[in-house]
Amino acid sequence: MPKIKTKEDARKRRKERIRTRIQGSAEKPRLSVFRSLNHIYVQAIDDLSGKTLLSASSSDPEIKGKSKTGNRQAAKMVGELLARKCKEKGIETVVFDRSGYLYHGRVKALAEAARAAGLKF
Repeated sequence: MPKIKTKEDARKRRKERIRTRIQGSAEKPRLSVFRSLNHIYVQAIDDLSGKTLLSASSSDPEIKGKSKTGNRQAAKMVGELLARKCKEKGIETVVFDRSGYLYHGRVKALAEAARAAGLKF
């Protein structure tokens, strides 16, 4: 592993460690979160076939006009949207991949909203 030079390098190292332990399948996909300064993105991934089953983000038209896109309120809406899309595809349980981010703030808001909308982690 390379030396840590920036916060982003540290996050990437944490992400690699997490990914050695978790894996998604078609029945139980991996929910991968990416958090940028202005938006939050989440994908349901089947690692066995290497395909993204569905995705949601704060830049989706359903969410973009309702609130600011880089805050916890937007993350909650993304979590609810993702849970709704998963239900439509028949996905009940998922594996949560926080991608090296701390489980707090927008990442926590997204996860809790998805759980409240009916997804099982």
